[in-house]
Amino acid sequence: MSDVAGGIPPILVGTWTYRSFLSNPDVNTDFDSLEFGRGNIRIDPGPMQIFSGLIYGPGWELKLKGSIAYGNPFNVRFQGVGIVGGAQWIYDYQGYLIPDWPNGIDQRPALVGSIVRTIPHPTGPNGKSTAPAGVVAQWIAVKQDDNV
Repeated sequence: MSDVAGGIPPILVGTWTYRSFLSNPDVNTDFDSLEFGRGNIRIDPGPMQIFSGLIYGPGWELKLKGSIAYGNPFNVRFQGVGIVGGAQWIYDYQGYLIPDWPNGIDQRPALVGSIVRTIPHPTGPNGKSTAPAGVVAQWIAVKQDDNV
């Protein structure tokens, strides 16, 4: 992996492309209808075991804080909190750094995990509908940085 002396593993630091998908087991479901969210995750450098950063997209952002458990694979657990469209959003994330395949081609660092909406929040025009708490989805993130 990477040297972890003095802070979080360098392989984790940087910007990641994020996508999340609803947990629908029907293989015939149209792929586009499974989208739960998309954006970028920025993981900031910091002291050992401390996860901090930002998840964001057009018109929204959540501050991230949490922890990193060392091992093979690295485990990240963090919470995203922010005000979006005047409403509080809180999501909890659990994820794992995927180990490299020995014969992988065009492989990039990837994180995979699960997300839960921690509190409900309004959604849609003028907050007319509600995104309920407790909804679980799966997420992936692929590192964008060239120095991977």
